[in-house]
Amino acid sequence: MRRCRPASPRPEQAIWLTWHCAEGRQSNTRKCKSSREESAMKRTALLLVFLCSVLAVQAEAKVLMPRPQKIQIREGKLPLNSLAICFASDPAIEDSFTAEQLSIALSRNLGRRVPVVEAKVGLGKVILLSRTGLVDPLPLPDQQTGPESHEAYSLKISPDGGEVRSRSSAGLFYAVQTLRQLIEGEGDTAALPSVEVEDWPSLAYRGIMVDMSHGPLFSEEEVKRQLDFLSSWKGNQFYFYSEASVELEKYPLLNPKGRFSQEQVRRIIAYGRERHVDVIPCLELYGHLHDLFRVERYSELAALPHGGEFNPRNPKVIRLLEDWADELVRLFPSPFVHIGFDETWQIEMAAQKEGSGATPAKLFVQQLNAVAGLFQKQGKRVMAWGDIIKKYPEIYSQLPPGLIDVAWEYDPKANYGEWLDPLTTRKIPHMIATAVSNWREIVPDYEYTFDNIDRFLVAAQKSKAVGHLNTLWTDSSQNLTRQAWPAIAYGAIADWQSEPIGRERFFQDYAELTHPPASASEIGKGLEAFSSAELRLQKALGQETIHVFWDDPLQTERLNKSMEHREDLRQTRLLAEDALEHFYRAQRLKADPDSLFSFVVGSQMLDYAGLKFLTGVELAERWKELGPIVKQDQWWNRFNAEWTYQSHGHPIDLMDQITELRRDYRQAWLMEYTEYRLDSTLGRWDAEYQYWRGLQAVFRAFSEKLRDGQMLPPLDSVVHGQMDR
Repeated sequence: MRRCRPASPRPEQAIWLTWHCAEGRQSNTRKCKSSREESAMKRTALLLVFLCSVLAVQAEAKVLMPRPQKIQIREGKLPLNSLAICFASDPAIEDSFTAEQLSIALSRNLGRRVPVVEAKVGLGKVILLSRTGLVDPLPLPDQQTGPESHEAYSLKISPDGGEVRSRSSAGLFYAVQTLRQLIEGEGDTAALPSVEVEDWPSLAYRGIMVDMSHGPLFSEEEVKRQLDFLSSWKGNQFYFYSEASVELEKYPLLNPKGRFSQEQVRRIIAYGRERHVDVIPCLELYGHLHDLFRVERYSELAALPHGGEFNPRNPKVIRLLEDWADELVRLFPSPFVHIGFDETWQIEMAAQKEGSGATPAKLFVQQLNAVAGLFQKQGKRVMAWGDIIKKYPEIYSQLPPGLIDVAWEYDPKANYGEWLDPLTTRKIPHMIATAVSNWREIVPDYEYTFDNIDRFLVAAQKSKAVGHLNTLWTDSSQNLTRQAWPAIAYGAIADWQSEPIGRERFFQDYAELTHPPASASEIGKGLEAFSSAELRLQKALGQETIHVFWDDPLQTERLNKSMEHREDLRQTRLLAEDALEHFYRAQRLKADPDSLFSFVVGSQMLDYAGLKFLTGVELAERWKELGPIVKQDQWWNRFNAEWTYQSHGHPIDLMDQITELRRDYRQAWLMEYTEYRLDSTLGRWDAEYQYWRGLQAVFRAFSEKLRDGQMLPPLDSVVHGQMDR
């Protein structure tokens, strides 16, 4: 990770240092007439390279993420004592909000309030907020980037005061996010370094999509936390993904217990706008609508009975969508709307039912144009997922005018040409979409996610994509989404800055910027172990660790896999326990308990997974050691003491852990979500407890019937022969 430098050499020193470092490298390869001269020159070169490294390390200061496009840190500091914040001209509401956010950040370190005033008259040292253009709080269609863009900003801080300058209120807000990261010290030593920054985003549209439909329903307060978090990394779009999770007044039967009220949505939109984040409806208006079709009144609208996709030939469909479009346009003021249209898996069967005149491509593009038109006539810029468009390339020429194609690929690839080349060739405006890989894992696979983001963004820069949408899916219905926050931050940082993110220090740098200094090191180390534990577990269980988590560890195929990967399971436990130690220390050091608790629960789940499948291996090995002839006088010490004893032993360990985990998991769930789907999800935990309770009962019953000298039957016949009854 490159760092911001607090004490850059004077210009002549910088030139000298750069020249001599380069000269040292050249000298190290130059052929010399004298071996003594060559040896001396090599020593000189090595010394210069060493001095360059030392000076660079000494110059490192606080991390800035995203890293500004241009930054110079000079000698001197601006103390926060007796400092005020004021405006160069009459502030808009958005400017005042930004000033208050800066005041809160400075006051937190100073220990008393840094005031916000409207004029500089009679004041001492100030930070001046200067907006030179229109308010422009949110991104607009066809927005551009670069140093002249409305989101660009400059800031200058010296011992005498500071100025933040931008054309828009959004630019002022982004400057404040940088200033928040620059604050040093506490109390009377709190200060800002002398610095000059010129900064602008690399991408115009920098967003996340949060799934409100596949899994739990977020609380309103949690969505607001997500908006706070995204805006702190200079993200500007929040895609509110809804299949049937927004109240529609004419459709009261639609998911009544698993949706946001329109009033809640309005509050969320307003909250995002204050933070310069546009809340955009991300809808499904063709497929993924089983929540609608499971209601009998609307089941006839599906292509297949109670299916997942509209029948586009049914005239009632467009009338329903007209209703939806009218309500949603009134509810969401954003100039953008994402209409979905991905993964229409049933379209081929629907086309066959329609007869020879219908083809999947024809049905799809007709519906796409019809639905896009509902929003375009109301002035919206329409977006749609690109997978079905890519599947039927003959429809590229028939796309709605101005449609933004969202090319989504959630796997790291060497080449994304299949997605981007057709769009580039035809000059179709497009965005890319990556994903936080956490819908099939116990905890997020950060490495997989970071690879996906890094590689796709490189391809997107070449294709001139206008933006990046980082998706957060909850398909497993078991995700604790706060665990995904480092990956959300990573995507937003990568969207803004022009240079690659330093992966080797990301977790530590992230922790330093999100947690108090005393606990940051522990959290950074904990995240590294946390990430490594999931990756190690995947070696044993495959990528879909959250699904395998509930598997029977004694099922033959699964048991054989566990035996092959015994060491991976053991290392998973060690890494998870290492993560827990760091997180526990961070808790004692007063780290934010709300964000930390889900990482504790995730670490416990990883540890439990390792223990569960290791237990299966150890049971199989113990059973093999016991046979082939039963010796009843040894049975207690060799088996029952560990497998049927009521207060200690393997089944008891697992029953204890799963019940404690259930309690903690429930608590973590309610910190993020409403109770919608909670009981259904907890049913898995209850079944897990009953599995181990049942296994203990099987072994107790078997032991009671055991006779000395009998042949020991296969373990599988004892376990599954009894438990399956």
